[in-house]
Amino acid sequence: MSLTQTAVSAVVYFSKDDEIINGVHNLSKHEKSHSNYPAWLPTWDPRQKFPKLLPFKHVDRAFFGDVEYKNLFDSADGEVSYRQITPKLGTEVKSGIQLSNLDDKAKDDLALLVAKRGVVVFRNQDLKEKGPAFAKKWGEYFGPLHVHPTSGAPDGFPEFHVVYRREGTDVEENKKKIFAFRNKNVGWHSDVTYELQPPGITTFINIKTPESGGDTIFADTIEAYERLSPQLKKMIDGLQVAHTSRDQANNSIAQGGIERREPVDNIHPLVRWHPVLKKKILFLQKGFGRRILGLKVEESDALLDFLFNHVESAHDLQLRANWEEGTVVLWDNRRVIHSAIFDWDTPAARHAVRITPQAERPVASEEEYLNWDPEVELKSQEHIDQILKTPPAEVYELLESLKNK
Repeated sequence: MSLTQTAVSAVVYFSKDDEIINGVHNLSKHEKSHSNYPAWLPTWDPRQKFPKLLPFKHVDRAFFGDVEYKNLFDSADGEVSYRQITPKLGTEVKSGIQLSNLDDKAKDDLALLVAKRGVVVFRNQDLKEKGPAFAKKWGEYFGPLHVHPTSGAPDGFPEFHVVYRREGTDVEENKKKIFAFRNKNVGWHSDVTYELQPPGITTFINIKTPESGGDTIFADTIEAYERLSPQLKKMIDGLQVAHTSRDQANNSIAQGGIERREPVDNIHPLVRWHPVLKKKILFLQKGFGRRILGLKVEESDALLDFLFNHVESAHDLQLRANWEEGTVVLWDNRRVIHSAIFDWDTPAARHAVRITPQAERPVASEEEYLNWDPEVELKSQEHIDQILKTPPAEVYELLESLKNK
């Protein structure tokens, strides 16, 4: 696909002013001295190598949640103050619920709430004070934590993805970099869709943010799918999209970064089934999604361009979340796409950490979800290169023949 994502990333790379301690690349002493939470600062260990991720049967904790969120509300310290950000998407919990205090049953309710509302913004949280070890255990309840192949992570905790902008960044120079080739720097995406089993429930902990700016925007891709005409739905149901991490890996190496795992290619449905909500989703990714199998390049680009524009321009299926001290946002990476907003004009640092449990393998229907088998999936992975090299006119015939083997 030619419509690749080119927005400037919030991921920071090792620089000449930083230091190496016991083989691990660290931020400079200056950066560390200005952080109130040095345990959360990014590090890069070039010796870290992880094997290819293997398929597994995901257990979605939302299936065990109470539909009235009784356990979640019972865990509250006093009255829970909350509001619906929009009628269909997003809830803001202003006070009453402390995520670090939730027991397992309350976490099940939380998983269900995030699936149903898509995005849940929690204020006045203490997860950053609890530290990486606590947050790791907290996140593991929802699934195996994804280890990002290239981004910085807290020392000893590769399971976290750190977003960081250095304090004192030259504002004007940064603007030139961002807008040299673009009129905007919005990069709509769902996280790490190149993986066989991308994340579901995702937790984003704000460590430090500018006083104003740096919001995150979200779009509801269930609503986006449901607004399409019956004929267009019929046309795109069943289409498959090639996703890859190769550009991300190459960019990391070019920037002097690391590579914890070999780059991968995977194939996912363009229209995905949500097992908890039992609804269909437009599963879009500009950064890692390359082309629709079975279509020629121009055809694939035209269709994906239409679908991206449909979601990106429909402000009536979006919300904008702002960050405050103590804010933690959870979202369902299956049913929303999001983008950071790089709009602040000060040299202030931005620091946040993402906890990213993996979820189920994306499938197109409930039948596929119920019948999916990790061992069968592992065997099918052997054919990805063959599928990606097959001409459009022949690829779905090949997919059908492989399915029947």
